[in-house]
Amino acid sequence: MAENIRDNKVTVLKALAILLVVSGHLEFSLLGMFPPYSFQLALFFFISGYLFKEKYLDDVATFVQRRMKTLLLPYFLYNCFYFGVTVLIAKWTGKFWGMPVSWKNFFITPFLNGHQFDLSCPLWFVTQLFMTMIVFLFVFRVLRGIKDNKIFHLSVFSIIGVLAIPFAKIFALTPLMLVVIRTMFSLLFVYLGYFYKHFIEGKYDIFTAKWIGSVIALQSILWMFNRDYDPEHGIGLSYVLVWARFDDQLIVPVITALTGIWASLFSVKVLYPYVKDIKFINDMGNVTYHIMANHLLVMYFITAAFLNIHGIPITQRALHDIYWIYNPVQTTYLYFVLVMVITTFVGVWQQKSWKWIKSLFRA
Repeated sequence: MAENIRDNKVTVLKALAILLVVSGHLEFSLLGMFPPYSFQLALFFFISGYLFKEKYLDDVATFVQRRMKTLLLPYFLYNCFYFGVTVLIAKWTGKFWGMPVSWKNFFITPFLNGHQFDLSCPLWFVTQLFMTMIVFLFVFRVLRGIKDNKIFHLSVFSIIGVLAIPFAKIFALTPLMLVVIRTMFSLLFVYLGYFYKHFIEGKYDIFTAKWIGSVIALQSILWMFNRDYDPEHGIGLSYVLVWARFDDQLIVPVITALTGIWASLFSVKVLYPYVKDIKFINDMGNVTYHIMANHLLVMYFITAAFLNIHGIPITQRALHDIYWIYNPVQTTYLYFVLVMVITTFVGVWQQKSWKWIKSLFRA
């Protein structure tokens, strides 16, 4: 029973994580003191570490096989789909939303930056997650062989994660160096997810009044480093992990990721009794991959509908970047609701269709 509750809470946490990603792409935050891009991806890495099973430390082949099946196979199916969609939209609007078509951009670029097609660019996280989890497995195996001690492991992963930020300032940001920096940074949060599950959850209460007050006080201090309200000054608490952009910060991205993860865990703790039986929330948490893959496409078509209603040619859309939406002051929240509803239902349908296809092959 306790294990089922734990699994259900993780599903709700995943739903919150994807809500934060989509709201970030619409340039608002569901958690006011925690700006978009300040912790959302760290939260997904944290969840991946939380779900990591120790048995795979002694069964590398199975782990790699399963990650290829659950992460890379659907990724390249989406890559094919978005190649076709991008070509069709190019014929419709005159703009090709992506990089030049080549074998390299189809098979190699996904592991370098994942921006071969603009409409599916949020999926860069998937290939990075695959690489991070493989590296995490091997690093964890080595550390366990050296010394089986949780504080030692935490210290090493912390050093690796923190060093990623100065590395981004010292070394030339070549495509391969970007992969190295992103992997270093994300390893810390994968291990923190594992550490939280095994050594904190159920053993220590980190949601007492003192913890709440301390995190709010810390985040208010961190806010002095925030510059989101004036883009000309940089991104402040937010960081752009895909391009290893941390601006002039050194330790702030790590701290704000930690406070954001804590705030997410606290939010789930508070909300869980009220949302645990809401099917839509559970469906959302179970189809985060598909929401990540499809939400920019849905935003694109919502924008096309608004332009058509107002008699504006669709070619106007091509004058802006992929995240542009029509009249954001009035429509942002409508976009948000429509995107979450549509992508969740589409994701559920995709999962059911995939299960049906697999059942045909088994038969």
